[in-house]
Amino acid sequence: MRTPIDLTTWNRKEHFEFFGSFDEPFFGIATTVDFTKGYQKIKDLGYSYFLFYLHKSLLAVNTIDAFKYRIDNDQVYVYDKIHASPTIGREDHTFGFSFIEFHEDFETFVIEAQKEINAVKNSTGLRHTDNAKRIDTIHYSSIPWYNFTGLTHARHFKFNDSVPKISFGKYTKIGDTLNLPISINVHHGMADGYHVGLYLEEFQRLLNK
Repeated sequence: MRTPIDLTTWNRKEHFEFFGSFDEPFFGIATTVDFTKGYQKIKDLGYSYFLFYLHKSLLAVNTIDAFKYRIDNDQVYVYDKIHASPTIGREDHTFGFSFIEFHEDFETFVIEAQKEINAVKNSTGLRHTDNAKRIDTIHYSSIPWYNFTGLTHARHFKFNDSVPKISFGKYTKIGDTLNLPISINVHHGMADGYHVGLYLEEFQRLLNK
């Protein structure tokens, strides 16, 4: 479900119109979150690290309206629920797009996500399905081979994109702390640095919970 935003009274009306005219309306940051407690918890339970922090990220996203705004035919909507559209790697070193539905219950999320992951791994090509094209998602990717301090995305500037992109890197240990790199790119008409900060704060809280 989605609700249209009344642009005439929206407090981001001018921000939306200003940044919406840009060739590149997205801005991004790269930082780290503390993965120490989350890593130990999920190691003890035996679940996938990727699905663990993906689920916590979606939980955080779904608490922040700025991450749930989307543009469709020049109209801004706020969605009730946001799902994941991560890239999934295969053994032949290609990847495919996927759609993983958000469930608040972690075990349900893992069961359903694993079905989609297996489907992608047993397919070929990009798998650019209608579900993978949905805009009520976050475009996720994981780069587990190395740490990063910055990241850019391939972008089709003629396409009116408003879906946030979140990427994770290889966690590294500094002293007793495990740092998980994260890159966040969002449409500046939809969100500012403040909203990215809200997401990071909630994501960190959930990792530690």
